[in-house]
Amino acid sequence: MEESTRRVSWFIKILKNKLTNIAIVLIVMIVIASVFSPFFLDPFNLQSLIRDTAFMGIIALGQCSLLLIGEIDLSLGKIASLCGVVGGMLMVTVGINSYLAFAICIALGGLLGCINGLIITRLNLNSLVVTIGMTGVYGGVNLVLTRGRAITGIPENIYFLGQGAFLGLPMPFVAMLIIFVIVLFITRYTHFGRFMYAIGDSKEAAQIIGIKVKRTKTIVYTLVGAFSAIAGMLMVARLGTAQPSIGDHWPLNSIASSVIGGFALTGGIGNPLGALLGTGIIAVIQNMIVLFRVSPYWQTAVSGAVVVLAISFESISNMIAAKKRVKARVSA
Repeated sequence: MEESTRRVSWFIKILKNKLTNIAIVLIVMIVIASVFSPFFLDPFNLQSLIRDTAFMGIIALGQCSLLLIGEIDLSLGKIASLCGVVGGMLMVTVGINSYLAFAICIALGGLLGCINGLIITRLNLNSLVVTIGMTGVYGGVNLVLTRGRAITGIPENIYFLGQGAFLGLPMPFVAMLIIFVIVLFITRYTHFGRFMYAIGDSKEAAQIIGIKVKRTKTIVYTLVGAFSAIAGMLMVARLGTAQPSIGDHWPLNSIASSVIGGFALTGGIGNPLGALLGTGIIAVIQNMIVLFRVSPYWQTAVSGAVVVLAISFESISNMIAAKKRVKARVSA
C-alpha cells in the first residue's frame, strides 16, 4: 500500500513539473505535424529539423544563461554573423587554417560578449538598450567588411562541422549537446552557477553575501558571446559561405525558446533543459509552416507572437499564484 502511494505521489510530482508539461506540448506538436503532413517524418526533413534546432539551441542556451542572471542580449545574432564573416575572411582572404580560424572566431565572440558585459556592468546600463545599440555596431562592421555580399570559397575541410554527422547525429546538434552539458554543469553543479541564480533572485542580496555581481555577469556575457561565435561558424560550415545575414532571427527565437522553457525574464528561475525543449517547439512550429506551405515570412510573426503569449502566460500564472497565496493567508 505504501509503495503504491509512493508511486502515485511520484507520478503526480512529475506531472506538476514544468519541464514535463513543456515536453508534453512538444510531443503533441510532433504528433500533430506527423498526422497532418506525410513529409514531417521523412528522414531528410528530420535531419533539416534537427540541424535548425541545433543552431537555435546553441543561441538559446546562451540567452537563457543571461536570463538566469536577469539580463538579456539582442546582439547575439550579429555577434554570430560577424564572427562567421571574419572567419570566412581569415580562411579565404588570409589563408589561415580553417580550424585555427574557427578557434580565433570563438575568441572573438568571447571578446565581443565581454565588451557587452563591461559596458553594461561598469556603466550600470540597461542590457536591453545596450545590446540593441551593439546590434547596430556589430551589424555595421559586418556590412563594412562584406559590403553586403557573401564570402564564398570556404575550404571544404571545414564542411564536416556543418554538414557532417557523428553517430547519426548532425555535427551542429552534437555541438549543441556539448554546450548543453557545459551550461547544465555550470548552472546546476558549481558555485558559479549558484551565484548566477542568486544574482537573478536579487542582485542586492547577492552583493551583501559577497558575490562579485559585475564580474559574474561579465563572465556570463563572455561565455555567451563565444557560444554565438560557435553557432555562426557552424552555420558558415553548413552553408559553405559566410553570409552577413546569418543569425538575423536568432535573438528573438532564443528569447521565445527560453521563456517557453520556463525561464523568468526577471531572473533566477529556469533549467537549461527547458530552453532546449522550448527550442524544439519553435523549430517544429517553423517546420510546420514550411510543410503546410504557409509563407515563410510568417515565421518572424509567429516567433514574436509566441514570445508575447509565453510572457503573458507567465504573468497570468504569477498573478494566479499570488492570489492563491493571499487567500491562503486570509483563511489562515
